[in-house]
Amino acid sequence: MYITTIANRNSPPAVLLRESYREQGKVKSRTLANLSSWPAAKIDALRRVLADEPMQPAATQRFEIERALAYGHVAAALGTLRRIGLDPILPRRPERQARLITAMIVARVIEPAAKLATARQLSDATASHALGALLGLGEVDADELYEALDRLQAAQPEIEHALAQRHLKDGVLVLYDVSSSYLEGEHCELAQRGYSRDHRPDRPQIVYGLLCNQQGCPVAVEVFEGNVADPMTLAAQIIKLRTRFNLSRVVLVGDRGMITDARLEADVKPAGLDWITALRTPAIRELAAEGGPLQLSLFDQRDMAEITSDDYPGERLVVCRNPDLAARRCHKREELLDATERLLEAVAARLHHKRRPLHGAAKIGIAVGAVLNKHKMAKHFDVAISDTTLSWSRKHDAIAAEAALDGFYVIRTNLPAKVFPTEQVVRAYKSLSQVERAFRSLKTTDLDIRPIHHRRARRVRGHVLLCMLAYYVTWHMQQALAPMLFTDHGKQAADGQRASPVAAARVSPAARAKAASKRTADGQPVHSFATLLADLANLTRNTVRFGNSLPVNVLSRPTTVQQWAFQLLGLKPAL
Repeated sequence: MYITTIANRNSPPAVLLRESYREQGKVKSRTLANLSSWPAAKIDALRRVLADEPMQPAATQRFEIERALAYGHVAAALGTLRRIGLDPILPRRPERQARLITAMIVARVIEPAAKLATARQLSDATASHALGALLGLGEVDADELYEALDRLQAAQPEIEHALAQRHLKDGVLVLYDVSSSYLEGEHCELAQRGYSRDHRPDRPQIVYGLLCNQQGCPVAVEVFEGNVADPMTLAAQIIKLRTRFNLSRVVLVGDRGMITDARLEADVKPAGLDWITALRTPAIRELAAEGGPLQLSLFDQRDMAEITSDDYPGERLVVCRNPDLAARRCHKREELLDATERLLEAVAARLHHKRRPLHGAAKIGIAVGAVLNKHKMAKHFDVAISDTTLSWSRKHDAIAAEAALDGFYVIRTNLPAKVFPTEQVVRAYKSLSQVERAFRSLKTTDLDIRPIHHRRARRVRGHVLLCMLAYYVTWHMQQALAPMLFTDHGKQAADGQRASPVAAARVSPAARAKAASKRTADGQPVHSFATLLADLANLTRNTVRFGNSLPVNVLSRPTTVQQWAFQLLGLKPAL
């Protein structure tokens, strides 16, 4: 008996087990079995037996790992993307571009990099992880990724509409805030000089606004030129909510710099939206003026109260005072005042230098102006300058007047008390911290949205959308993995025990125990999201060859931590 392979013109070759025999002096053969469905290793083993070759024991067979690729973090992110149903709302045609879009989102979660570096990560020959192999991408060119990015950006309206249908319903709270990121290069269509939240005034930037639900899950993002003021971005979001998402009743939550009086009159009220925002400091100062509706003595025994004012007809004003915030602001003001005085003393010392002393009222004034503007303390100092002298003193009355309002903030809304009680209004406004958390994740090493290197407007918008979708995956992963992260997964219960929503958030006992011991309740190490991904990456996908047999793919054995992570994510690692 022997094994032979018969070529087929339009189908895979047939592997047959055959037998030779003699009949009337002639050698003939017949087929005993079709082995085409057998795995290659099994066929090879039978061939060795039929050829009477010695079979080596498994322990002495030559064993070789031809390649090992990081796999666990890829399986976790890709599996989560599919589990939460993100892939059906992404572009599905052409098929290769669809797989490249999925790959770019997952790559941004596990190893954010420029498109050229991402192409190398995904290509078979230069891959640093198993993502390209799992998606069957073969060799990937950076130009392909740019084309896929353009396809993703063109589908943004459909993607955002699908996310809004999942996470936004009529009457839901919608959180909105803006941030900015700087660009490298000088020729981007959207790049402009503006207020830099990255503290990079030397670089042009773009501004982007993020819409989230009350839990902080991202729904939509919009990119604007870098010199657009925060309130001017609001109209585009209102159009999305009312026209594209078909939401008839929405509560829009924005900070005091976003939903201003002008935007309320021009955009929010005409659209029929409900809203929650806050007053600026000058408006609070007017309310607290002598004879005003805000009496500071009311807050000696309480931290929250509703007032009304003729200046805000039909609105509810919720005054809050946080003692912890008041103490922090007082301490910071004193530090800045002391730092400014030290700098003024240094300027005064320059007037008496033996070599090249600082003389002249104009020159002294320039030096003093730079000092006062450094910490924004000019309003708290009286300064006298002559050609040869410099003196200053603190404005104690002005400082005391500002300190009296430390810790106070006033939330304003048009929602009736029957619909939104006072405590719920405060909690809704404070939930804006969820959007700030999203911006931190986008900008830090989690997703690394900056610096932006694209020149064309559609590429910048595609890049920002890509990062938002990566954060969408990250947000769901962090929710599921909370028990093994430093995240306070008991925070909701702890918040429910707070006497007032104005009070500082309470750390849950579970989070306090994790922070102290760096261990979970069952003794496992606690991770940040980044270090957990690095731990999962140690679960490798290995290409293994036994002896002369064909190579096979084998996963390394997952550790206890890795098993727990996949269990929390509701996934099972598989080839």
